[in-house]
Amino acid sequence: MSKKITVGNITIGGGEKIAVQSMATEKTCKESAIAQAKELENAGCDILRFSVLDDDDAKAFRNIKKSVKMPLVADIHFDYRLALAAINGGADKIRINPGNIGGENNVRAVAQAARSAGIPIRVGSNTGSIDKEFLIKYGKNEVSLAESALRQVALLEKYGVENIVISVKASSVPLTVKAYEYIAKKTDYPLHLGVTEAGTEYVGAIKNSAAMGALLLKGIGDTVRVSLSADPVREVVAAKTILSALELTPTGANLVACPTCGRCEWDCMDFAAKTEKYLEKVDKPIKVAVMGCVVNGPGEAADADVGVAGAKGGCVIFSRGKVVKTVKRENLEKEFFAEIDKCIL
Repeated sequence: MSKKITVGNITIGGGEKIAVQSMATEKTCKESAIAQAKELENAGCDILRFSVLDDDDAKAFRNIKKSVKMPLVADIHFDYRLALAAINGGADKIRINPGNIGGENNVRAVAQAARSAGIPIRVGSNTGSIDKEFLIKYGKNEVSLAESALRQVALLEKYGVENIVISVKASSVPLTVKAYEYIAKKTDYPLHLGVTEAGTEYVGAIKNSAAMGALLLKGIGDTVRVSLSADPVREVVAAKTILSALELTPTGANLVACPTCGRCEWDCMDFAAKTEKYLEKVDKPIKVAVMGCVVNGPGEAADADVGVAGAKGGCVIFSRGKVVKTVKRENLEKEFFAEIDKCIL
């Protein structure tokens, strides 16, 4: 089991709840960053990362923290002074690459500042940042990817940093899985899971779910980010859905929907999509079923807290396998969502 690391008011590792992360797209020092942070927190984001490109960004953390409760992470590359400024500005964690901030003296300065502030550091590698030495020795594979990250860890440990989170991301799902499996055997630091450059919302969610499912079901991984070329809120929704599907989260609704067939006499797929959207706001662990017909309705989804199945002339709403009421299709959305609301009150 991994060791526990505290990030603001969130504990990751050591069997704690898998934390969902995302990264803001708004410039950190702009007022719009605060609005985006609030939106992501409301969507269920546990930890939010911001890019730090200049001193204004570094100073903005304290202001953003006044508006949200979730921990904020400063993402810094190339200039160690921005890491120092972000720590001073109130960041709850920093993400750096010790190899690109200008030598060991700079790493030492950041390490000392993080230790004094009592905040963790995330380090890691991806397929674009593997140390040349390891590329020459091993080629581009899970060993070179993981060993590059472990070298960064060793450098931080040299200067007394013990609160470390590690990531080893690739755009390839098999390589990502192999790299995390490799590094999990080498260290007990918490692991931040993700597939880098995964793509657009649809393809990216599939890649991330494939990799995260393979790892989390083996007990590998402590915090996740579903990286998507999409609105960051969609990253949070996708991550929560993955964790719910893996039954690793105590919150969130689980939607069961029939694939439909020739027996279906209503637009089950459209209603399932509407229900999925409605459930995004639900944090209570309930099971909701949208079934195409009575053949696959109350019986097949008998354990659902609330469900609906198509029937002649209308739809049947059921709960735990028992019919609650039959409603006309034009009233279905109002009636069914009202039943969902009863489950979450």
